[in-house]
Order: sequence, then C-alpha cells, then structure tokens
Amino acid sequence: MMLAAALFACPSVLAQKADPTKEANAAYYTAVAHETAGDAAAAKAAYEKALQLNPRHANARYRLGQLKLNYDRIIAKGKEREISSIMIPEFKVDDADFSEALRALAIHVEKESKEQVTPNFIIQDPANELAGRKVTLKMKGVPSGEILNYMLQMAKAKARFDKHAVVITPH
Repeated sequence: MMLAAALFACPSVLAQKADPTKEANAAYYTAVAHETAGDAAAAKAAYEKALQLNPRHANARYRLGQLKLNYDRIIAKGKEREISSIMIPEFKVDDADFSEALRALAIHVEKESKEQVTPNFIIQDPANELAGRKVTLKMKGVPSGEILNYMLQMAKAKARFDKHAVVITPH
C-alpha cells in the first residue's frame, strides 16, 4: 500500500520506465534516416541497437542485411549527396579543357564547404576521347551537382560516384 501511494505521489517514476518496443522503433527509424543520408556506419549501429532492444524486430534485421549487401553503394550515394549539395555562388569557365573545368569545380566545392568536402575527380579515358572537349559555363547560385551535370553534358561524359572518388568516363 505504501508503494502504491509513493508511485501515485511521484508519477515521474512510472514515466521513467522505458518502452523497449518504442525505443527499438526509434532506433530503427534513426537507422533508416542515416541510410538514406548515405551514412552506412551510423545506420549499421542504429539497426544493431534496434535489434538489441528488440531481437525480433524483423524490419531492422532485414534492413541490416540489405545494408551489408549494399554498404559501398550507400556510402557512394552519401558522397554524391555531400558533393552535389554544395552551393557555388559563381562558377565561370570559358573554353576550358574538360579536365581543367573539373579542377576548377573541385576548388570551388572545397572553398565553399570550408574544406569539409574535397571531391576527387578521376578521369578514366584510355582512348583519350575527352582530351579535346571544351567547356564554357557561367552560372550563379547553383549547387555543384548541377554544374557537374552541365559540364558532363557538354563533354559527352558520365560520372560514377564511388566511395572515395567521382569517376568520369566518356559517354
């Protein structure tokens, strides 16, 4: 009876008992958000936390398995989002070689991200098809990903985002 009276007198004691199902679901949704953002390591940790809290959480178990299968692809997706989202106040190249234009874009991205993002552009072009292609572009207030897309169209090239680099090949 005294215990019941103490619990009613202090309702916060009842509220402090955590619901493991809700905590597992919260960890699961956190993991999904990390995965969507391309942060595979944080997603893995959050899925594992969800499974610690609820070992029968089927969605967390499934998504953790898929994460392991697609780990590098998820990291590459995160890199693409990170590099492409940097706003460039002004970008101008006039009749520049494609490789020079890529270097200029990399410098702008690094500067505008305050050296937090450094794109590694690698040109894979064994037949040297991209060597003579020129780029002329003048843009203001555009995300770096859009600038890259316009440059790729002008040079008839395509990009693949990998874990550590953006690989450019002829179209």
